[in-house]
Amino acid sequence: MTAVAPDSGRAPVLVIGEALVDILVRADGTRSARPGGSPANAAVGLARLGHRIRLATRVGDDLAGRDIRAHLRDSGVELTEGSVVPGPTSTATAHLDAGGAATYDFDIAWEAPEVPAGPFHVHTGSLATALAPGADRVLKSVEAARRAGTVSYDPNIRPLLLGTPAEERPRVERFVALSDVVKASHEDLAWLYPRQDVDSIARAWLESGPSLVVVTLGPDGALARWRDGGCELPAAAVRVTDTVGAGDAFTSGLLSGLLDGGLLGAAPDAGTPRVRLGGRAAADVLASALVGAIGAAALTCMREGADPPTRAALERWRRGG
Repeated sequence: MTAVAPDSGRAPVLVIGEALVDILVRADGTRSARPGGSPANAAVGLARLGHRIRLATRVGDDLAGRDIRAHLRDSGVELTEGSVVPGPTSTATAHLDAGGAATYDFDIAWEAPEVPAGPFHVHTGSLATALAPGADRVLKSVEAARRAGTVSYDPNIRPLLLGTPAEERPRVERFVALSDVVKASHEDLAWLYPRQDVDSIARAWLESGPSLVVVTLGPDGALARWRDGGCELPAAAVRVTDTVGAGDAFTSGLLSGLLDGGLLGAAPDAGTPRVRLGGRAAADVLASALVGAIGAAALTCMREGADPPTRAALERWRRGG
């Protein structure tokens, strides 16, 4: 898929996290493989929506790694120095049920490369913020990035690779507190905080630092909360092929809208809100970003694997085309 030409007027984005091969095992037993990894998917989604994207990741120098690099390059994503390393590329095997919902097995190694400094928006999450030894370097990178720009985070919990919820909560909450925008799924919250209400968790996270928390609710849409407001959005009615990459497409659609509206990028002046969500203009930007997120996820669900839309495709969807 050809990427949209980047718009130099938008803030540049650095994505930190894993790129791997998604192996799809369908309910009928057939298999296929394609590039994936939650942060890499979000990077591709943002690039296809016209943003300048650099990805700090770990990709092997094997055939699978070459395929991933070609996929990223074709979508307009640039790898940072040190992202290609000797050895095999990580894999995630997605087992699809009859309805297209996925469960995962992983064979992954994660060592974060050095990341460039600069005034830009940084997005991270998923296994990159959870797996040693790379997770500690990602945390330090996020702490440094906050001083120069804004940060978003998607925990994208993978229980098979983690400890207990009690062990993981402090790490997740540290990244939440460092972030300006947090996107999570209701499955993430159900695992981290068993039997707790999604809305109360989102509001508690807001109190710790972010300006915006958005929770995807699967077929029930999404819930968004910010300091002085909130809303719920229904999901788009589409014929689902599979759900692989839908959450990452939602993230890229959300961040794209916030970047387009100038709400993310350079660090704010001391004493001012990090993301100014008050006022009519910001409310309009946020509403448009949330609709774009729903649309990006819906279009991805209609395709096999993590295949987020271009800006042109998303605009057609907005117009009902």
